[in-house]
Amino acid sequence: MISGQSMISRDMANFKLSKTIGLISDTHVPSRAKCVPKSVFQIFENVDYIIHSGDLVELAVIDELEQLAPVLAVHGNMDGPEVSGALPKLNSLKIFDWKIGVMHDPGVLFGMNRMRNMAKEKGFTVFVYGHTHSAHIKWEGKTLYINPGSPTDPASFLNKPSVALLKVTKDAISPEIVQLKEP
Repeated sequence: MISGQSMISRDMANFKLSKTIGLISDTHVPSRAKCVPKSVFQIFENVDYIIHSGDLVELAVIDELEQLAPVLAVHGNMDGPEVSGALPKLNSLKIFDWKIGVMHDPGVLFGMNRMRNMAKEKGFTVFVYGHTHSAHIKWEGKTLYINPGSPTDPASFLNKPSVALLKVTKDAISPEIVQLKEP
């Protein structure tokens, strides 16, 4: 090292002022789809983290996604003992000062009350959920509720296969639903 110069550690060099999180749910591999669509891997190519909100059906889905980025996942109602035994029902991740919670089915079909209460109780600023196979973004005050839909098994012919991206900075969160070109 030359006198008067300082080295920047690799950790500092890799620090980014924004993070991108890929959101995925209801993959149902292999029960309803042979595999996670290739387009998901293209969309998630540069993400920092991936959140899977349940109904993987096989843990191999996590192994595949972890080739791209660290994965935070929960089990869903269609996940058997192997998956439900390995994954929690509720999980969370903190990025900057944002707390992101994830649960497969927080009772969304019975209204937003359970999700609101859970988000408030746990201090979530973002609540990611699945189960409905229908992509949805809803802001209530400063709390974001987001369902990425399903990349393999949309709810109906009106829904397209989808995932979502969350762009996170210290000051803001920007959600985006991304429709897949191929199922």
